[in-house]
Amino acid sequence: MDRLAAARATELGEAEFMFQMFDTADHTSRVALGMSAARIAGGEVTVMANDPTGGFWSRAIGLGIEQPVTAGVVDEVLEFASAAGARSLVFQIAPHVDGDWERLLADRGITPSANWVKFAGPGDLVPTASTELRIGIIGPDDGANFARVMCTGFGMPLDSALPHWFGGLPGQGAAGFTTYGAWDGDDLVSAATLFVRGRIATLSGAATLPEHRGRGAQTALMARRIMDAVAHGCDWVTTETGAETAEHPNPSLHNMRRTGLTELYERRNWVWRRPAG
Repeated sequence: MDRLAAARATELGEAEFMFQMFDTADHTSRVALGMSAARIAGGEVTVMANDPTGGFWSRAIGLGIEQPVTAGVVDEVLEFASAAGARSLVFQIAPHVDGDWERLLADRGITPSANWVKFAGPGDLVPTASTELRIGIIGPDDGANFARVMCTGFGMPLDSALPHWFGGLPGQGAAGFTTYGAWDGDDLVSAATLFVRGRIATLSGAATLPEHRGRGAQTALMARRIMDAVAHGCDWVTTETGAETAEHPNPSLHNMRRTGLTELYERRNWVWRRPAG
């Protein structure tokens, strides 16, 4: 596997997924959540000014892949984030990106934080998984259930505008999104998303209700999405998850390895916070 090509695919795939999540949001969600997005220097910047999670959705991804990360690029990103009302912004820059970008971030008071792990696999990957749960596609009529499972599984507040936003995702097939579920009888207990743009597929988010974890839903949903990405003719299947520690194990990381995806690298988050006043 060409690891440099894989790294490029996983960074650009994640960036485009985030941009399209914001770009396809309905007007009600945009206003309630304070959503803005921009393409800057070959990367994508998303801002959620009224983020009920405290900062998960405001990010700069894909910088340094198409164009160098210069002082001007960093300042342009910060200017956009500030104007859009961001209280914080996470810079997610791949470790192999050339240049002195870590110093540029540090000089602006942007500080290192947690690591994410990036994975990729070629378009001929053949995953295997088994579960007694029924795996299938979630259509627009089941958007509310999709949103409920995603928010609950990720610990995001149901009493916010996030469920309304998530609920519209099953209707965004034309933008490249396909939503999936795992059912126990008639009950949706796990949900996931596949995003395809060009020849890059991104396994972009999956969640399981706490009381149904450990039943193989996530591995089965990952395998189904990989097979569908291969059927789409994608060259790359990519994804990411949080790095694990002894204190905070991450089952998703092990599920990704189990389906045959290759661990490429750990990517450090750098966090900018709006200065007081």
